[in-house]
Amino acid sequence: MLVGLLRDPKVGSLSPRMQNAAFAARALDYAYVPLGVPPELLEQGVRGLVALGFAGANVTTPHKQAVVALCDEVESGVRSVNTLVLREGRVLGSSTDTAALGDRRPTSAAVIGAGGAATAWIAELEARGAAVEIFARKGDWPPRPEGAELVVHATPVKDELLFEPQPGQTVIDLAYRAAGGETAHAAAARSAGCDLLDGLDVLVAQGAASFELWTGLPAPVEVMRAAVRSSA
Repeated sequence: MLVGLLRDPKVGSLSPRMQNAAFAARALDYAYVPLGVPPELLEQGVRGLVALGFAGANVTTPHKQAVVALCDEVESGVRSVNTLVLREGRVLGSSTDTAALGDRRPTSAAVIGAGGAATAWIAELEARGAAVEIFARKGDWPPRPEGAELVVHATPVKDELLFEPQPGQTVIDLAYRAAGGETAHAAAARSAGCDLLDGLDVLVAQGAASFELWTGLPAPVEVMRAAVRSSA
């Protein structure tokens, strides 16, 4: 069985390494393949997954919101899809983007960014009762999340510090370096003594949840974590 990764550009993700290690650990005859799909060909790309008998796919930059309209069914409340499950010719859309949140229920949160991942985090945090402040370049900028209990950095910025993490905050940094090394935000959060979930923590959590949707089996989380951390 094949599982795809729809993104533009095709390169830059550790998901193939992580998911293929997971499939091997569960002795599954699956393969995870990156597929470069420009925005104007997204509909054809999704149809191609169905035609070729894919079991599913992950969806990432810049397609997470556009793909919602191409699904036959979308998980309740989801406005940004990162996981497709293909069954009997139907495309089922879900979001596992916020799996790293676990059972956290902050009373206040700040989300920095305005893309598909940011949309998923905003929706989930609001659903858990958090007061969410949103910082985006086309609106409230620069970010000032000093008073937030939890801060989600959901932009692709890795080298520039967009905000100063504060002691006592939980910082979730979605960005990561495929070649290893910390991003500016992860390093600053660690230095400040924050409760930090870096981009690899987030990747493993969402990847494990996607794996379970495709296969119906428990994800080998430690195998997946080792696969991505080996690059760091």
